[in-house]
Amino acid sequence: MRNKYKISVIGLGYVGLPLAISLSKHFKIVGYDENNSRIDELRKGIDTTKEIKNTIIKKTSITFTDNEINLKDSDIYIITVPTPVDKNNKPDLRKILSATKTVTKYISKNNLIIYESTIYPGCTSEILIPLIEQKTNFILNKDFFVGYSPERINPGLSKYKLENQTKIISGSNKKALKILQFIYGKIIKKKLYPTVEIKVAEAAKIIENTQRDINIAFVNELSILFHKFNINTKEVLLAAKTKWNFLNFTPGLVGGHCIGVDPYYLKHRAIKSGFIPKIISSGRIVNDSIPKFIFNETNKIIKLKKKKNQK
Repeated sequence: MRNKYKISVIGLGYVGLPLAISLSKHFKIVGYDENNSRIDELRKGIDTTKEIKNTIIKKTSITFTDNEINLKDSDIYIITVPTPVDKNNKPDLRKILSATKTVTKYISKNNLIIYESTIYPGCTSEILIPLIEQKTNFILNKDFFVGYSPERINPGLSKYKLENQTKIISGSNKKALKILQFIYGKIIKKKLYPTVEIKVAEAAKIIENTQRDINIAFVNELSILFHKFNINTKEVLLAAKTKWNFLNFTPGLVGGHCIGVDPYYLKHRAIKSGFIPKIISSGRIVNDSIPKFIFNETNKIIKLKKKKNQK
């Protein structure tokens, strides 16, 4: 038996689709994406992100739509749209702002809006909530409620999925938090971790990936240094990790949706507060320089081989 809540999930990428599928086992779900090609694929039972098996999509009860009118009469709206950076590595909030504006056309009193997109600490309270209030003339915690529960999806063939990880939840008040506990409690097999306020949840999410970025930057810098020393970095790390408290990271390219992006969100908010984050900035500089380093070293090897072949 499904619960009385009608939930709309806005954004059906590698985060939104698994969430919508899991929730559809307990609630009436509308899956909305403005990309009509994506909706056409899902209606045919095809997930190009390969997060969900096609057989599961074909059996789901989700209403897949690119028509925003189908968001009407929902009780809960969950926004899971991308939050990238622009060409200057500044937060690009256009999609999350657009999704919020879309939702404000259809929310009614006592509705709950939940954000899962990665944003910097304070973004919900400083930008998103004022936007909702401005567009609706509603008052937070009187006419509507807000929650934040950062996604922890690890795309690809990973054992870490939505249901088997601890899920951070936060709400604009106790009532909002109670609803988040109820709906996510239906699908999370591990545990829920409520934070004292939304800012804490936002900050926790953004440092998860920033920490990884900094640690990878450290071993990337070491790999460059050991290369100059003519020392095998892999052998050094194998030896070092025999100590019980050594954090085992490996050098390489940093890309994807999160690790190479989230530190810029934190840096942006830090600078806005008048603080210059030195370690976060340095980590990004190092990791952004690795493709060029790999190219240069590869080019040297190619030129050296060409010279040998010419002799």
